[in-house]
Formats: sequence, C-alpha cells, structure tokens
Amino acid sequence: MLNSHHDTVKPGLGWTYPPFEAVQEGDKLIGLGSNDAGASVVSLLAAFLYLQDKPNTFNLICAITAEEEISGANGIRSVLPELGKIDLGIVGEPTGMNLAIAEKGLIVLDGTAHGKTGHAARDEGENALYKALEDINWLRQYSFPKVSPLLGPVKMTVTQITAGTQHNVVPDRCQFVVDVRPNELYQNQEVVAIIRANVQSEIVPRSTHLNSSRISEKHPLIRKGIAMGKAAYGSPTLSDQSMMPFETLKMGPGESARSHTPDEFILVSEIRAGIRDYIELLTDFSF
Repeated sequence: MLNSHHDTVKPGLGWTYPPFEAVQEGDKLIGLGSNDAGASVVSLLAAFLYLQDKPNTFNLICAITAEEEISGANGIRSVLPELGKIDLGIVGEPTGMNLAIAEKGLIVLDGTAHGKTGHAARDEGENALYKALEDINWLRQYSFPKVSPLLGPVKMTVTQITAGTQHNVVPDRCQFVVDVRPNELYQNQEVVAIIRANVQSEIVPRSTHLNSSRISEKHPLIRKGIAMGKAAYGSPTLSDQSMMPFETLKMGPGESARSHTPDEFILVSEIRAGIRDYIELLTDFSF
C-alpha cells in the first residue's frame, strides 16, 4: 500500500505568502501542506500510475487519506478494513527520501490527583496539588530502562495542569496532562501499566492505539533503499504508521523541519526526485 495524507494543520502566524494558494518562485513551491504532505501525495500517485501497468510480483494499491494530523477516526483507520490483507506499506511523509525505519508512538494521559478540601489558613485537608507534584516529579525523573538505538528513550512531558477554585481553599482535585512518546521497545499498554504502578494519581489514557513502529534493516525493501544510497534512521514524529498493523516504511520528499511552519514550501526538483526514487524502489522489487 502506498499511503499519504491530504489534510493539513491550520496556518499559524507569520505567513508572508497566502497559505491557501500555491506560489511558485523558481524551483520553490510555497503553500500550506506543500511539504507535509502534498509532495508525497503527488509523488506516490505519479509512481502508482507509472507502475500500475508494469509487471510486478505484488498487488499495488494507493490510499490518499484524511485526518492524519489529528489521528482521526475518519482517516486511514476507516479505510484499512476495506482494503483486505496488506503485507507492506510505504507512508509518504517528508524524510528527504531517506528511510525512516522506526517511529515513536504517542500516548496522551489524563492524570487526576485526589485530596480533601480544607481552609488554607489552618492545617486542614489533603492538598491534591501537592500529591500531583509528587507524581509529576516522578514523571520528570523516571527513565524507562529500554533505550532504542534508533529512537532513544521513552520521553514523558507534563504539558498541562489545573487545580483549585479560590485562594483560601485547599484543592481536593488536581488534573494534569502527560505527553508520552514510546520507542519501539514498548507497547503502549505496557508503558501505561508502568506509570500507574509508580504514581498515586489516577491515570487514564485518551487512547493506546498510536503505537511505535519498526521495520527491520534486513527487510528486502530497506536493503534495496540502502543500496540506492538512502540512509536509515529513527523518526521522532508521529504518522499514520502508528495505526497500520503491518510492516511500514516512512519515506517521502521534503524535510520534516519545514512542516507546520510559516511559508511552508517544497522544491519541484524534490518532487521529481521523489517520483524517480519511489519508482526505482518498487521496480523489480520482491519479498
């Protein structure tokens, strides 16, 4: 399966070009979604159209889907049940046409510390905020023992916290949000279980289906890509790979650092090179 996404993020501040128009200046094509992932979309479609009438040892399908930027239910998840058994996928994302053979997953956790209200001027109640801070300190300092050579350690970051109703009342409830990026050595449910075993707050994952992914460097597709001069690496960014229950490679024209930035752009030469590389990678390919 060849897959990429046609949705984008909303344009942020700082654009000096109209984000919803395509402006070409020489080799540079500027516009929202040009790099992430319009270039991959058109390159994969061009490669698919070229290869569909060529003799192959595999059945090739192409799925250009929505809601990748929000990991939505109406994106690739809604399409996969209609496509039958898939053995291998190429996910088009800006990688400089190098081989992203591993990708971190994502878990968003809602934590709630519980206490008892009391008057702030007296030694009363149980301060839920203090309880939450103990857990947040553990989340900040804990290191998961399995460190990936490609993706590094599991990363946990507390990104939101809220507590209290007024200045003179000890809060009986403190809520916080944790952004967790697992490496490919842990399943998401395993990460949640370890966290729950070490904190006193109630921990509820918003979802656990956005798992980390990995394809072996010995896979025939990866070996062919390396023979083409491509570098293999681990990607810290999330894509629709996380929802594909089969082996996948993330590879596409453009650079990840341009994504979600003002005046996002792609080079037309990068698109042309992407089409050529996709075709070369899949021509005469066999498992």
